[in-house]
Amino acid sequence: MNYDDAENSSNQDSLAESYRDEIKSLIANESQRRIDKIHNPEEISKLLGLSLVAIIEQNDDNLVPALMARLGPVRAALDGHGGSIVVDSVSLITSNKGEKKLKLVLNLDGACIACGAAPGTLKGIQDDLLIDVEIDSVRFSSSMLEWFNEIQREFVLKHGGVEFIE
Repeated sequence: MNYDDAENSSNQDSLAESYRDEIKSLIANESQRRIDKIHNPEEISKLLGLSLVAIIEQNDDNLVPALMARLGPVRAALDGHGGSIVVDSVSLITSNKGEKKLKLVLNLDGACIACGAAPGTLKGIQDDLLIDVEIDSVRFSSSMLEWFNEIQREFVLKHGGVEFIE
């Protein structure tokens, strides 16, 4: 590879990165617009202020709404398709630093169950929830694999970046 080819490749990489950043910003803005149209921003803010650990310790019914409030652009997709997350199980653990954290096993409901984009939705849910310092792990129920056709199942297991458990 000569100097001109290397410079051209670098320029193409830079342009591609610039487009990726721009599209990511557009998606985030449009997703937030859709979320704000459906949900009360004050209620979302209130739910974001709740401690997930306290919700579990107090056996509060706000766990799913509080988890949904912590989702980014993937929430707009869930809302738009009549879907939501379902908590199959939650365990409260104490980290080696003495902090209480949640281990979640999740499922989906609504139209999201049979959606071909479900593998990407699962990754988005996992990534968004793991941002919260009170969440130790997010895994998904292996029963979800039954919803996918063979190709989707193979793809999500190999490339989905999420873990399924019994």
